[in-house]
Amino acid sequence: MSRSLAAPQKLLRPLLQSCPRTQQQQQCQRFLSTQSSSCRPRRPTTAQRCTLDSQSTSVSSPSRPFLEQRRYKAKTVEEAKSRYRTGPFSWKAGLLFVVTSAGLVWYFEHEKQRMQRKRIAEATKGVGRPKVGGEFQLVDQDGRPFSSGDLKGRYSLIYFGFTHCPDICPEELDKMARMFDLVEEKAPGALTPVFVTCDPQRDDPKILKAYLAEFHERFVGLTGTYEQIKDMCKAYRVYFSTPRDVPAGKDYLVDHSIYFYLMDPEGDFVEALGRQHSPEQAARVILEHMKDWKR
Repeated sequence: MSRSLAAPQKLLRPLLQSCPRTQQQQQCQRFLSTQSSSCRPRRPTTAQRCTLDSQSTSVSSPSRPFLEQRRYKAKTVEEAKSRYRTGPFSWKAGLLFVVTSAGLVWYFEHEKQRMQRKRIAEATKGVGRPKVGGEFQLVDQDGRPFSSGDLKGRYSLIYFGFTHCPDICPEELDKMARMFDLVEEKAPGALTPVFVTCDPQRDDPKILKAYLAEFHERFVGLTGTYEQIKDMCKAYRVYFSTPRDVPAGKDYLVDHSIYFYLMDPEGDFVEALGRQHSPEQAARVILEHMKDWKR
């Protein structure tokens, strides 16, 4: 609008200056000066600027609600007191912390025991170490041939003793029967209990069968010639000795090692369970090794 009025003003001013001023010219000149002054932008005063600033602040404040701090307002005095006592924590957070901590402790303890069992099993297979176990050919309590291949495919628990033992062998065979029953409850058909005589001269298949029936019907009894038994005891690192020059019919004792040899389904030695293990502890060890084998 200011540009449209500027052109007529430039044309009319020379005419007004050259001619004598009449009343109409004076009116026109006043009109032009009024229009030009009204078209100029005016600066706001200090009071106007303060008013505009307050208006802009009041308009812009709703557009920034995130700057306002929201405070928790308790509905009752008891609620305020309870919130002040507990602070930023609650019983749910404490329970979650306890459960998480217990789970982590159990996991790491379980993994620690598993790695320990794995080290024990791997140590027996290490290069340069004497191997426990090996091939053998014997006969069972029914007179049938029985070899190391018949134990492949599942775990076996092997004990060396003799039927004329007065106290140690009966105690250990009772323990072996309890171990087998505990394992059988958790893993049916996964373990074969084997009794190998160290006294083949007196322990024939018939005597073995009658003797083992007193402890457990699932026990496998093995016997053979003296050389066969000696070779197997040597392979399993079992110590045994019989007295020399014993007259026929005279009773005697056989000194031997007292261990249960746990063998894996491939026929490799896993761990030796001794008298320091209770039946429950030994069964737990066997089951844990079985779980590791499945993994």
